[in-house]
Amino acid sequence: MANAFCGLTANDVWKDAFAYLKAKGKQSISREGDTQEILHVLMTIEDPRQRWVYDRFPSMSIAFALAEIIWILNGTDESEVINEWNPLLSSYAGNGDRYYGAYGKRIRKHYGFDQLERTYYALQSVPESRQVVIQIYDTEIDMPLDDGKPRSQDIPCNICSMLKIRDEKLEWSQIMRSNDIFRGMPYNFIQFTTIQEIMAGWLGLDVGAYSHYCDSLHLYEKDYARISNNGLDANNDILGINKLETDQLIKEIYERMKCLCNKKVDEKTIAKLAFLNSEHVAYNNMMLIIAAYIAQRRKFNVLAEELVHKSTNVLYQGMWQRWKEDRGYS
Repeated sequence: MANAFCGLTANDVWKDAFAYLKAKGKQSISREGDTQEILHVLMTIEDPRQRWVYDRFPSMSIAFALAEIIWILNGTDESEVINEWNPLLSSYAGNGDRYYGAYGKRIRKHYGFDQLERTYYALQSVPESRQVVIQIYDTEIDMPLDDGKPRSQDIPCNICSMLKIRDEKLEWSQIMRSNDIFRGMPYNFIQFTTIQEIMAGWLGLDVGAYSHYCDSLHLYEKDYARISNNGLDANNDILGINKLETDQLIKEIYERMKCLCNKKVDEKTIAKLAFLNSEHVAYNNMMLIIAAYIAQRRKFNVLAEELVHKSTNVLYQGMWQRWKEDRGYS
């Protein structure tokens, strides 16, 4: 029997599922260690723009989450850039120059065509279609070997996305074979609700509900986590704009990210790269937080704080401050 959780925001849904998993989860053994697990879990976020899980403690990295969605939308699998925003990522996904299961590469290039672009044209032409499925898991290369061993350290947890237009809104269903409620789920919510909002903008639609099905929802016992219950302001940024402008902005932000990865980048250059100066404030705010992280890593602490406070997104500011406090940054 499926377990279902529904709420207005990602934070609400995550907290309910987390509490249930801690109370009702069964012991399970995996290659990463002992877990608590529940099977067949469906979550529905009624307002996907409220995609941030801000009551997780320790808090998630808002800069990595924003950098990762830009990395995904650029359709790349190169590890060097994204590792700059999450130095521990290689310990989970492998040490190579490329990530085997990178979602962006799988979505935009792996099958020989851009699935996001095809989705846009298909739904624009036939809004009532039930046939749009964005495929991520590739059975031919992702299925375990005959002896059960995984083919890679980085097998996609996300299987596919299913999109439908109903009542002039874009509905999104995400299917996952496995989901870590602490390490992965908060970032998965951001990845796919962001793409949902962007696709809705391309189609000139409002955003409908986001449904997230995971066949195994689990928490590793070695992960210490709890709920903080402090709350933050709502996310008011709007990412849904036309396709041409989105493509240009996403490419521009990624090019700036590549420049920020230079180990010799100086304070003045970081400050210059941080200001996108687009008419679309939501994308300016993303760039500011992405650059602030590099300033913080390079110990330009005053600049990092200046960039964060230039953002007009108060939720971003609050999540940044929690991230800093949880990791002991001054």
